[in-house]
Amino acid sequence: MKPKNRGGQAGLPIREYAQGQASDLLRRMAFQSNRVTRVKQEETVHDLRVSIRRLSQCLRVFEGFFPQDRVKELRRKLGGIMDLASEVRNRDIALGLLRGAHLPTGSAVARSLSQERQEAERALLVSLKRWSRRDSEKKWRARLGL
Repeated sequence: MKPKNRGGQAGLPIREYAQGQASDLLRRMAFQSNRVTRVKQEETVHDLRVSIRRLSQCLRVFEGFFPQDRVKELRRKLGGIMDLASEVRNRDIALGLLRGAHLPTGSAVARSLSQERQEAERALLVSLKRWSRRDSEKKWRARLGL
């Protein structure tokens, strides 16, 4: 049986494939980052985390095709954003569990979690706006040779 041609990638040198994947995933992460700042919904934070995780995994798998110091630096920065997004997401999950348990939204624990989520979201938004203001996607494309 002949292997399927996935998206026109068959026969593409691995370096070009790695760079294409990293480029697409960096673009996707930037898109999700911008989306979180505009659309205040639980799903946007989840989608941002997924995009960061995929980009980080791509950089790890294909690290030999990118400058080592740049990969390490970008993964560290992505880790910081991921930590902030995780704080928001953890509160979203906890609040969802409380709703599922039919705990009143005005309960002390629900109010506390909501306040913690707002604080975590503010910290995340500051970081994402800094990422956007610094035109980080463009800078990282140049640093990684994409």
